[in-house]
Amino acid sequence: MFRRIDHIELVTADEERAVRFYTDVLGFSVRSRHSVPGGLKLVYLELGGTTMELMTWTETTPAPRIEGEHLGYRMMALEVDDMQAALDALKARGVPCTWGPLVRPTYARAEIRDPDGNPIELRQWIGR
Repeated sequence: MFRRIDHIELVTADEERAVRFYTDVLGFSVRSRHSVPGGLKLVYLELGGTTMELMTWTETTPAPRIEGEHLGYRMMALEVDDMQAALDALKARGVPCTWGPLVRPTYARAEIRDPDGNPIELRQWIGR
């Protein structure tokens, strides 16, 4: 059911500073960049098959003021084969879906929480 850690999310205060550090110092490469309505900029970096999603909130300064958001590592994301099957299996074990699922043309996304309340994203890639 669960395949691998899909990506790590990192909220940063300065997108370009973070991109320079991860690419120039640590050897990541930039896979893609996106802007999301609401002032969120995303940069996907890769290193050795692992993806890091850098998130920068452009409409809140100096740090995100969105409830539950903070600078630093945000959550782990697990890739799943079938989103609905994963959510059904988790529900049967007493683990509710806390957000989503959101289905887009290329992916489905949902979130659960561990026993301490830490968020875990579930990601199903569509058409991969």
